[in-house]
Amino acid sequence: MEGGNSPSLQLQQLPLATAAVSVQPHTDSFSYKENLIGALLAIFGHLVSSIALNLQKYSHIRLAGSKDPRAYFRTKTWWSGFLLLLLGELAVFSSYAFAPLSLIVPLSAVSVVASAIIGIIFIKEKWKPKEFLRRYVLSFVGCGLAVVGTYLLVTFGPNSHEKMTAENITRHLVSWPFLLYMLVEIIVFCLLLYFYKERNANYIVIILLLVALLGSMTVVTVKAVAGMILVSMQGTLQLDSPIFYIMLVCMAATAVYQATFLAQASQLYDSAQISSIGYILSTTAAISAGATFYLDFMGEDVLHICMFALGCLIAFLGVFLITRNRKKPVPFEPYISMDAMPGMQNMHDKGIAVQPDLKASFSYGALENNDSMPEIYTPATLPIVQEQHGPKGVSAPPYRVLEHSKKE
Repeated sequence: MEGGNSPSLQLQQLPLATAAVSVQPHTDSFSYKENLIGALLAIFGHLVSSIALNLQKYSHIRLAGSKDPRAYFRTKTWWSGFLLLLLGELAVFSSYAFAPLSLIVPLSAVSVVASAIIGIIFIKEKWKPKEFLRRYVLSFVGCGLAVVGTYLLVTFGPNSHEKMTAENITRHLVSWPFLLYMLVEIIVFCLLLYFYKERNANYIVIILLLVALLGSMTVVTVKAVAGMILVSMQGTLQLDSPIFYIMLVCMAATAVYQATFLAQASQLYDSAQISSIGYILSTTAAISAGATFYLDFMGEDVLHICMFALGCLIAFLGVFLITRNRKKPVPFEPYISMDAMPGMQNMHDKGIAVQPDLKASFSYGALENNDSMPEIYTPATLPIVQEQHGPKGVSAPPYRVLEHSKKE
């Protein structure tokens, strides 16, 4: 009986198995198509944003080097960059609605690569071929590594796809992994903020860690808002749910505070360091938040996770090499230091120069040598002649200033 029934059971299960096999490739193909749409939107947005920022920078530089009295916001170049920037940010915002968070965030390396290429193409100096290759070899290697890392990210990115409905977002928001993650993040954020504000620990890692922790919450809320808007456009209204406005307010608040800490970091450190370290820390924090809140890597095999991590590391290295090759700006000191004035000595140097004379294009203080200068440029001096004190009871000035003619 048992042996006779097994063929019929196999015949009954055959159509079900065939149906299951036919559905699974379609699902994988659909998820990969969504990943590809989101990745292309993110790459396009970062490229356009990089071009827009360089256009605005070019507008400021051109106005500064000309006698044009117009303000920067009255030029067509600046407005073109502004409109392109809005287009790029809109594309990046839309990409979060299609692809997982852990896939979109690392693709911001594209903007660093684009800025490096634009800077090399529109460079003003004339270099010899050997000097050019030696000067920009790190940038070329960094761009190549960033492209390889981006390819690995897109190929082996997570395939977790679910509709961003209010019910799903609320369920993720009260899940114990995310609550534990939020507790740890709040404790770390408060400790870093205490050391930064109370202990004056103005280290770049501390400031950019604050930015990264805020940025991880920003991208979580951005994906929620963008996904709910997409679901609403597809026919299921989600904009009447309170969770949508909670996510919208959190997105705006974290973005504002993130920009504040970034502005403070830019006043203390070089932009190249901020770009490289900030990209690494922000990407790591955002991937951790996406894996905890949206469960991006749930069901992924070990090979895909390892290749995705390898792509992130290669992209990190590429961004580091690109930013390492940037020229560091020469800081300008707006105050006058008496020890730094050329040709001047103070009471502590004993005839030895305290600081070498500045050889920059600007100078301040006393002239180093007035003998070779025309008479009209020589500084005027007022001779001070000591005078004896008068008799007792008669007050006399301790010194007097004698006027002298030009011949004297």
